[in-house]
Amino acid sequence: MRSALAAGFGEPVGQGWVQLAELVLALVLCSLIGLERELKQKSAGLRTHTLVGVGAALFLLVSKYGFGDVLAEGRIVLDPSRMAAQIVSGIGFIGGGLIFVRRDVVRGLTTAAVVWMSVAVGCACAAGLPLLAIFVTAAHFLVVYGYPPLIRVLTRTRPVTATVRVTYQDGRGVLRSVLEHATRAGYSVEHVVTERRQAEPADEDGFPRPPRGGGRLIDLRMRLLGPRPVNVLLTALAEHSGVVAVETGEVDDTSE
Repeated sequence: MRSALAAGFGEPVGQGWVQLAELVLALVLCSLIGLERELKQKSAGLRTHTLVGVGAALFLLVSKYGFGDVLAEGRIVLDPSRMAAQIVSGIGFIGGGLIFVRRDVVRGLTTAAVVWMSVAVGCACAAGLPLLAIFVTAAHFLVVYGYPPLIRVLTRTRPVTATVRVTYQDGRGVLRSVLEHATRAGYSVEHVVTERRQAEPADEDGFPRPPRGGGRLIDLRMRLLGPRPVNVLLTALAEHSGVVAVETGEVDDTSE
């Protein structure tokens, strides 16, 4: 095979078993990273992370070995780091497409960061730094699986602040019931804002329609301080008679 390549393209510098092994290592490590995202049903999963990582590795190999035939000693100087810098800049279009905001909640940050890290792993493999690539891959699993339990333990020891929005039907005594429910659950209400508005049809995000016959809805925004995340409280408020919708600005780990 090497002789055939040499006959057609000249001596195949940078196309040996070492480079193939580096590409295979990038394939394996980035596949492991992508599999973790795939199992969590994220938009960028196994295929995306694998292709991004292997592609970054190939770009770096091209930067290292792909221009030997045009180099002239003393006249042309090769800077392989320029290709790596462009890879880091160019991956932003994928990361930007994974991040979106819905109802004041930012989602996709972790997946975008993982895609960016897959590029780094692929580049490290191609640069001949397998130990660093393996370490970063292991660090990825430590962060995504080890940090959430640690965060839950830490949050138990300090108060949790969350902003809650409740949309309810006017004239049914919902405001007093919501505030009493939050207080009984151990939360202190630090700030409350209400806004009266005419009932509207469901928006593109699926905001619930009010009952037939129209009527007015009230938007209640309150900032709560309590001993635990507000997930259980939100469920209880959503089941309250007269409540149309409940939202929170707090982001849990599974939404990343």
